[in-house]
Amino acid sequence: MQKLKYFIQFLLCGMLCFACACNQKKLPSETITKAKNKVTELMCGLSSPELQERQETVIASLQKQIIETKELENGYAFKFPGTDEIVDELTEFIKTERQCCGFFIFGLSISGDKSEIWLELTGPEGSKDFIKEELAFI
Repeated sequence: MQKLKYFIQFLLCGMLCFACACNQKKLPSETITKAKNKVTELMCGLSSPELQERQETVIASLQKQIIETKELENGYAFKFPGTDEIVDELTEFIKTERQCCGFFIFGLSISGDKSEIWLELTGPEGSKDFIKEELAFI
C-alpha cells in the first residue's frame, strides 16, 4: 500500500511538472536571435577627406534637387524630380552609401511618367540624427 501511495505521488508530481513546462512562456529576450541583438554602430566608413569630398559633390548636388522632405518614424523620405539623371545620381549615391554606411535601409520609388522620385532613407535608432548631421539633407 505504501508503494502505491508513493507511486501516485510521484505520478502526480511528474504530471504537474510536465503541465508547468508546457505552459511556460518564453520571455521575448529568450527568443531573440544573436543577429537581432547585434548593436549597429552609426558611423560612416569614409575617411574625413573622402567624406568631405562626397559632401561637396554628390551630396551637395542631391541637396539642391530635393523638392520635398517627409519625416518618417526611423528616417526621412526625400522627393526629387523624376528625371533619368536623378535616377542615375540616386543609384550611385545608394551604391556608395551601402559601402560606407551599411546600417541604412534604402527605398526608391520612381514614377513611370518621370514626374517624381522618392528616396526613403531609414535605419536603426539614431539614424535621423545621423542623416541630419552627416548627410545634411535636412
